[in-house]
Parts: sequence; structure tokens; C-alpha cells
Amino acid sequence: MVQVDNLLTGITTPDDLRKLDPTDLIRVSAELRQYIIDVVCNNPGHFGASLGVVELTVALHYVFNTPYDKIVWDVGHQAYGHKILTGRRKNFESNRKYKGISGFPKMAESEYDAFGVGHSSTSISAALGMAVAAKRKGENRQVVAVIGDGAMTAGEAFEGLNNAGTSKSDIIVILNDNNIAIDPNVGALKEYLIDITTSKTYNRFKDKVWKMLGGFGKLGPDARSLASQLEAGFKSTILDKSNLFEGLNLRYFGPIDGHDVLHLVKVLEDLKRIPGPKILHCITVKGKGFEQAEKDQTAFHAPGKFDKETGIILQTPKDNRPPAYQEVFGKTILELARLNDKITGITPAMPTGSSLNIMMKEMPERTFDVGIAEQHAVTFAAGMAAQGMIPFCTIYSSFLQRAFDQIIHDVALQNLRVIFCVDRGGLVGADGATHHGFFDIAFMRTIPNMVVSAPMDEIELRNLMYTAQLDKNNVPFSIRYPRGNGMHTDWQRPFEEIEIGKSRLISEGSDLAILTIGPPGNVVAKLVNQLSKEDISIAHYDMRFIAPLDKDALHSVFKKFSQVITVEDGILKGGFGTGILEFMCDNGYNSEVRRLGIPDYFVEHGTQDELYRECGFDAEGIEIAVREMFLRKEDKR
Repeated sequence: MVQVDNLLTGITTPDDLRKLDPTDLIRVSAELRQYIIDVVCNNPGHFGASLGVVELTVALHYVFNTPYDKIVWDVGHQAYGHKILTGRRKNFESNRKYKGISGFPKMAESEYDAFGVGHSSTSISAALGMAVAAKRKGENRQVVAVIGDGAMTAGEAFEGLNNAGTSKSDIIVILNDNNIAIDPNVGALKEYLIDITTSKTYNRFKDKVWKMLGGFGKLGPDARSLASQLEAGFKSTILDKSNLFEGLNLRYFGPIDGHDVLHLVKVLEDLKRIPGPKILHCITVKGKGFEQAEKDQTAFHAPGKFDKETGIILQTPKDNRPPAYQEVFGKTILELARLNDKITGITPAMPTGSSLNIMMKEMPERTFDVGIAEQHAVTFAAGMAAQGMIPFCTIYSSFLQRAFDQIIHDVALQNLRVIFCVDRGGLVGADGATHHGFFDIAFMRTIPNMVVSAPMDEIELRNLMYTAQLDKNNVPFSIRYPRGNGMHTDWQRPFEEIEIGKSRLISEGSDLAILTIGPPGNVVAKLVNQLSKEDISIAHYDMRFIAPLDKDALHSVFKKFSQVITVEDGILKGGFGTGILEFMCDNGYNSEVRRLGIPDYFVEHGTQDELYRECGFDAEGIEIAVREMFLRKEDKR
């Protein structure tokens, strides 16, 4: 069990924290930071973000009466310190483990988790809703949104600010400005914030204004109003541009040092007494207090296991394992871009995670990190496609949900060739319900004009990417692949075109048929070979395409087999198996079809293998389904 010093051990809830003398908060912060290091080095999770907000976390829970006052964390991987201070210290070692606590704030887990925030940029909108509700109910409740790690670059954050500025609601937005998401932040907002934080003249003046406001605060509302007007005017003059946040009617304060816990407490106490919407700009360092995490912030965003003394990330021996699908994507798009100068690469803030950074290093002028802005990424890609370019838009499946309208309206409706490389399709593991990518098959297959595909292995991934960019296939194209490693070490083979809508017969059989989409086909292929030794004869089809389906193959299957199993790493409701049932019904067949995949609930976190087992489409679950159907077939004879 990880050992901690006495102050942190004595904090079971924020009420215990608020009993301490303010000077004790420096020690609490140090102990909290060390506890996070001690646990996460052995139990991997998000690391740098939570270290960067240790002092801010302590100050917030010290000043505000949580859980009555509401704190919304954005994005949720900042919230480890929050979880530890709010009754989950003893359970923190179960973080992200199967049946353990979630890696993100979760309303069902604790009354202190005001809002579920696995995805980014939702905090301002949610907090504003809470503030309006509190006012409507006559509650004197403080509501704070803590937005950081690049989350301010997303459109929803600005929609929330725009609404908040005219709402007159008592909401505090804390901008945790560390200039990085997973990769360094990009865009004009980043440059604007740098202008503010590096203006020496402004920062000297800001301290004087703060003191002046405190003095005016004792004199009455008219004096405070005058001081506020003077402050806004001076800020605009000194920065030689209008303050973005003041222009949206939010009182702007800062920038201040987000690692000075005592100053944070004083500032937050002041802000509690100022009515209306306001924003506090805090400068922090992602990975603060752990030297290696400060130096390599991308690697230590979620480093896996590491040596807490040396900072060395403990890599699992590769043993000549096949590469991750993400690496295959990254190397393949670069190969294709060398052959086709129309190809571009687009990602919303995930160049490293998606491996688009491989192409970015060689062809920076043809790769685009657009920030945490999935809607913009899709329509940006559509604009390129409208002018004859071939954009590969790589987005995690769970984040692609945020751009559903743009996929329909801006791409498919206009039949534009945007190639969606849907990363981390299916169950992703420890990130849990907010990050599983199991809806994309169901929603993509409903969209007219869209080719929807899923490779069984990395060789098919390469060939589908090659196929999608051929001039003859000038249509919207979706290719989904999972988190994790592929099947082959010799995957870099010459490109081969795959006929759109054509499946692949892996093995012939006579007893029943199994239709698979994507990597679960590899599990089935092994199982079919194993069961053949018991004289259970199974026909296995790697369907490859969800839309269009291979109708010739399906006619053949339903004419021959009275029992069919479908397997997918996606939601069963509306998914691949549903498409097979629709085909069967539409064509008058009457076979028994059993669908294996993700049931109709939000699957929580755990390893991928644990979750495949829970959902019943691991090797054992598929074998049980096969044997049950085979026995029924035998009984009917």
C-alpha cells in the first residue's frame, strides 16, 4: 500500500481540508502531488494534467463549499487530485481498473463529481446550466468550470462563453492555461494567450489593478463599477487589442500563478464576492513537480508504468510483436502521400495518438492539427475535398460522435471524398464509457453515399486506405480500426485494391456460418480451425464492408445455412448484425441469426480482454455461442 504523510491521510472529505490553517495547504499540495506520483507510476493513467492542477485543486476545495458548490473539471483527466480529496484516496489504486473507480469524474460515483467530463470543452456550458438552475431555485450556490489542457480551443467552449456573457449568472470560469493538450496547443487562441501571459507591462499593471479593485470593493458598488471600467480600458490599451473575454462580457482576472496555492486562495475568495460571469486565467505547468513530466509533457500525458525515481518510462518488451494499428495508419498515409500529391492529413489535436505525426514530420505543409475541434475538422476536410484534394481525416471513434451532423450535411450530402480513419473503434479499455468507440458502425451505416469498412488486420487497413484514395472511388469513405496491436510483423506489403462491397471467405464449412467485421475475425479464424478438429464445420466470412454489404455472399450464406452468427466490436443495436438481419428479412430468408457484440448499456472501464469477456465476444463467448447453435442443429436432425 502506498504510504502518505499525515495531513493527506487525515483528509477524507473537503470538510477536513477546510479545517486546516491556510499555511498547511502548501504541505497538503506537496503530499497530494507525491501521492499521485506514487500511485500512477505503478497503476498507469493520465499523469501530467493532474500534477499541473494540484495547487488549484486544493485551493478550490478549500475556498468553495463542495459538494454544495459545484466544480466542473474539463477535461476530466485533470481530476485525480480532486478524487483523492473527495473520499476516494483509499480506492485510488483501483483507478481505471475493472470494477474500480473511473479515471474521469462521474456523477454516479460521487456527489463531488458535479458532471461527467470524459470529453473536453463541455464545462462552461454545463456550469452555466447549473448556475442558471441555482438562480431559478433561489440557491446561493457557487459554480466553477475548470477548463484546460487545450479544451478552450473547441467550439463548444466559445458557445458557452458567448451565452455566459449575457446571462448575468454567477459563474466562475478558470482557464488552466498550460499551452498543451496531449500535443502542444495550436491556433490563434494559443497565440493570444501567450500575448497576455508574456506582456511584462500588462502583468505589472495587473497587480496594481487587483489591489485597486480590493480597495474599491470596500467603498461600494459605484466605486467597484468605476474600477472595473478603468481596468477594462487599461487592459485593452496595454495589450494593444481588445480583451477577448471582456469583449464577451466576462470579467477577466489574471494571469496569475496557478502553483501559488496561498495566492489562489485569496483570489478565489475575492471572486466569490464579485457577481456575474468572470474568468480567472491561471498559468500552470503540465507535469508540475516531476522533472521528466515537465520536460516531456506529451509522453507523460499518459505514460504507462514508469520509475518514479529516474522518470524512465518502463516499456513492455516488444518481442517482435506486430505494430499498433495507429502506427500502421501513420506509416501508410505517408507512403500514400508520397505517391499522391492530393492527399492531406487532418486531426483534431491527436497527431501523436493517431500517428499522423509521422507524416507531419516529413510533410508539415500537408498535415493539419486543428485543435480540439472535431466539427471543424470534418467541414475543413469537406472544403478541401470540394476543391479536389483527398483529405484523410483521422479522429477517435468516440470523438467522431461530436461531428455527426457535419459528416451528414457537409460530406455525405454533397458526396465529397473525405476519408474518415476512425481510430480506436470498439472497446478501448481503461478510459471507459466516455472513450469507447462502439457507436460508429451503427451511425455511419445509416448515412447515404458513405462507404463503411473495417479491416480484419493491418494488411487490410493498408489496402483499404489505398483503395479509398483511388480516383475511381470518389466517394465518402470510412475505415475503422481498434486501439492496440495488429496481427502481422510483415505487414508492409505492396498495396492491393479491394473491391468495394466485397467480402472475403476465410474458410468453407457446412454446419453454420460466422460473419465477422473487423479484428474479431482473427479470434473467429483461430476458433474455426480449433473446432474443425471436433468435426464442427464452420464457414467464416470476413465481410470487410458494413456499407455496402456483399449481397452475393449473403445470398449464398442464407441459401446454405439455417444458422448464422455475426460478431462485431460495436453496439448490437443498429450495428453490423442488425444490417445482416435487415438483409435476411428484406430478401425473405428465415435463418436463425445470433448477434455477438456490445449489449445495450454503457460498458465501463477495464482491460480490453476483460470487457470482451463481459460482452460475450471473446474466444470463450464465441465458442459457447457456436456450440449452443451446433447442438440445436444436431437435435433437429
